[in-house]
Amino acid sequence: MAATTTRTSAADFLPASRDLEVLAEAARSCRGCELYRDAEQTVFGAGPDRARMLLVGEQPGDREDRAGAPFVGPAGRLLDEALVAAQIDREHVYLTNVVKHFKFTRAEGSARRIHKTPSRTEVVSCRPWLFAELQAIEPDVVVLLGATAAKALLGNDFRLTQQRGEVLRAPDVDVDIVATIHPSAILRGSPDQRESALADLAADLRTAAGLLSDGDR
Repeated sequence: MAATTTRTSAADFLPASRDLEVLAEAARSCRGCELYRDAEQTVFGAGPDRARMLLVGEQPGDREDRAGAPFVGPAGRLLDEALVAAQIDREHVYLTNVVKHFKFTRAEGSARRIHKTPSRTEVVSCRPWLFAELQAIEPDVVVLLGATAAKALLGNDFRLTQQRGEVLRAPDVDVDIVATIHPSAILRGSPDQRESALADLAADLRTAAGLLSDGDR
């Protein structure tokens, strides 16, 4: 008789508490998927525990994995530019990722760690941490940065190119949602289109900010 494989997910490591400090501490010990084996550390979300806007990316990058904080690398600096253009104070925003460990590969003979998109299985396995953050913070609007983050909440059939910038709702999350491009995609894109792509990201962030009262940006 073949041995059965026991599957785990972040739900197996989730505490009952929805205090962000308790959640962050518990996430450091998460073994819900295999990504923890190669990453330096868990990178949990950061920001006010009552933020009315929550931004969700795909996963931490190389800089984030080393620093233990979200959006502190090149994509984070570009996001800062877009937030400033949208007149959103980063200090008022909670920043996190769907996947809490850095997934990467290395070219043969190179020590450089190259981003690798997490699988759907890894996203689903790690998603309970994001749901716990949403329950803890209870934001009024969620901005999903990139296709991986968008599909994590809006389903695998979601198409960013068709619905970015719209105000949406997810089946399991009672909050307004705006999906837009991830700033890392702008960095990977053509340099001569970077300015217009950044302007488009800022416009989508302004759409999200428009769902809040002026004093909460």
